[in-house]
Amino acid sequence: MELVFVTNNPNKLNEIQSLVSNDVAIKSLKDINFHDEIDETELTLEGNALLKARHIYSKFGLDCFADDTGLEIKALNGAPGVFSARYAGAECIAQNNVNKVLHELKDNKNREARFITIIALIINGEEFIFKGECVGEITINQTGSKGFGYDPIFLPNSSKLTFAEMDNDAKGKISHRGKAVDKLIQFISK
Repeated sequence: MELVFVTNNPNKLNEIQSLVSNDVAIKSLKDINFHDEIDETELTLEGNALLKARHIYSKFGLDCFADDTGLEIKALNGAPGVFSARYAGAECIAQNNVNKVLHELKDNKNREARFITIIALIINGEEFIFKGECVGEITINQTGSKGFGYDPIFLPNSSKLTFAEMDNDAKGKISHRGKAVDKLIQFISK
């Protein structure tokens, strides 16, 4: 089976490719010669995932999936949430987002947080949704150099390591994205 993963993020692509079996060939947007950004204009993770998958399916007619991930921090009333990738501004880099979160939580003892990933899959025009969640907390300092995004400041409840201290395999077993991908793989393996 071949599926297009609707992302321009090489870190996400590598992470997904490491999670799926050899029975599923994951193609990138680059592989299908699509280089544009798809604006995430919806106000929910599910809406953005569907928007991206629908765009590629309608343009190319290829079976595909897209994800959207949000970090929800309890002390920030669920922020950054659906705006996680652009929390510090539309053109910001990941480090700016991390810095903003650490600044906003500076004196806050409640550091509870959760990552949520929604995957929208389109096969033969049918749409399916898969959700993965990982509960943890935001660390006081950044730790680790692996991963991407908020990984250096997210400590899952089930671990003594931040996501940025884990390799893809260890992270994939407990992460929000790993759980959503596992549901996707179980579904397409039926």
